[in-house]
Amino acid sequence: MDHIVTPAAVAAESEETIARQDSTVAIAAFVGLAAALVMLFPFPPVLDYANHYARIWLLSGGIGEQPFPQIYAIDWSRTFTNVGIDILGTWLGPLVGPDRLARTLLFLAIVLPPLGAVGLHRALFGGRHHWQTAILSLGWCATMIGGFINFQIGLGMALAFACVDLRLQGRNPALLFAWRLAAALLLTVMHIFSLGFYMAIVCGLEFSWRFDIVRSRAGLLRLARRLALALGACALPPAVLYLRTPALPGGGGDGLALAWNDGIVLIVMNLLSAIVTYIPLVDVVLFLPLILICTRAARAGDIRIHAGLAVAACGLLLLSCVSPRHMLGTGWISWRFPIMTALVAMAMVCPFANLTRRQAVLLALVINLAVFGRTGWIGWNWWLAQKDVAAVETVLKKVPAGAAVLPLEHDAETTISFAYSSRYFFMKEETFWHLPTLAVPFAHAFVPTIFTAKGKQPLSVLSPWSEIAVPEGNLLSIGVLSCPAMMQEYKGFTPYLSDWRNRFDFILVANADLSDRTVGTFMPAGLRLVEDAGFAKLYAIDKATPAEPLVPPAACAAAS
Repeated sequence: MDHIVTPAAVAAESEETIARQDSTVAIAAFVGLAAALVMLFPFPPVLDYANHYARIWLLSGGIGEQPFPQIYAIDWSRTFTNVGIDILGTWLGPLVGPDRLARTLLFLAIVLPPLGAVGLHRALFGGRHHWQTAILSLGWCATMIGGFINFQIGLGMALAFACVDLRLQGRNPALLFAWRLAAALLLTVMHIFSLGFYMAIVCGLEFSWRFDIVRSRAGLLRLARRLALALGACALPPAVLYLRTPALPGGGGDGLALAWNDGIVLIVMNLLSAIVTYIPLVDVVLFLPLILICTRAARAGDIRIHAGLAVAACGLLLLSCVSPRHMLGTGWISWRFPIMTALVAMAMVCPFANLTRRQAVLLALVINLAVFGRTGWIGWNWWLAQKDVAAVETVLKKVPAGAAVLPLEHDAETTISFAYSSRYFFMKEETFWHLPTLAVPFAHAFVPTIFTAKGKQPLSVLSPWSEIAVPEGNLLSIGVLSCPAMMQEYKGFTPYLSDWRNRFDFILVANADLSDRTVGTFMPAGLRLVEDAGFAKLYAIDKATPAEPLVPPAACAAAS
């Protein structure tokens, strides 16, 4: 299976007419464009990025500035995984500055996964095939736009470590075991899912190129022994760290808190997370040529496939279909496996390695149009979002240091619209949920939704601020202030809503230039508009106003 037959038309050509493919220029251009996007747009529409930025700012030294010594503390015993960017924030943030570090980490989250897959492809197939340019398209996916920075960097690390692993296989077993221990330790610290990804790749590489290994008992025994040693080396570091940590993700006593992708439609949508960004239809159209290249190569018989990685990809595909959407306080778990599957799938195949010069030029043209078309689509949305970021920065200038800011949103009816495409991604999730957390570095103010989850982040909230803080949160509709039923529904897991009028000084409303689907633009009594910047509005809270103002009954009836 390592080399499906070369087509007769190409075989008949002399060696001189077979094109020498080279993806180097395209790869360099993609990396340069990604760097340019990160430099041009400091806060792109990447969901978690603003929250990560605020935490990096605190860990880089901001926690020592008033009023934060009384609000936050750093406790590294809270977690052993998912802390890669936190460690870098503590070590490098004071040296290079939190802004430069945060942008660098975002850049790495974009480019490392596809570059790691390109490196593995070159290690397996040799040469600089045009298909390696196609792999770059996976730099844009739902987990990237979701801002899963530790996870994304971990994927790239896992692929890079797999390239080293491939070189060490068949050499000194002790050296290989030691390498896998070190790689597993680094990946565990970065993100536990990246370790699982590395283990899947390593198992696929151990399986080798062909299925012949499963046809003999001796071969199966050798394979089982190698896989046991590989998995044992990879499992040892997280097991040791697990035994010494006092907190695990989601260890709040709520059990597994499982939520599933029920139904074929949700499963298919979940699989599309590997390529979807802002408007799914655009991404599918731009990715479709890459799929057609593989199907056409298979029909022509000019395709090479690594059998072991094909088995690994099938396993990851199965996990993509059966894994829960949420579990143990961690959201969008099921998003993690489709991008792993896609990275392995694109690294394991080499379509159209034997082309004439004219055919190679055509192949390169199609691939480059698809890849850089998607990059241009991302750039358009990042540019579009900058006016929203500017609106948030404008209203934050009116927030005094030490104030407590309650973030809310206009929960608008979401429809596919290019005018507001940057505000939503994948399954109509908002990209602006965490923009209000910029109040921490920009205004030295408190917001209740900075990431401080036990088992995931070393940052914790001190009392009494912890009474109005959540370890992970998003924006609720402004209707929660006016509709008792909505307040009752949410206050169980958003304790900051209790007595909000007395505990907060300001309300920052995002997406304010669109009408809320529940209450329109209605706000309860006792709120004074301080600044209206379009996308963002800032209200000062009059604490003397009664806690239960009159509410438009029709709006609240619709909300319930």
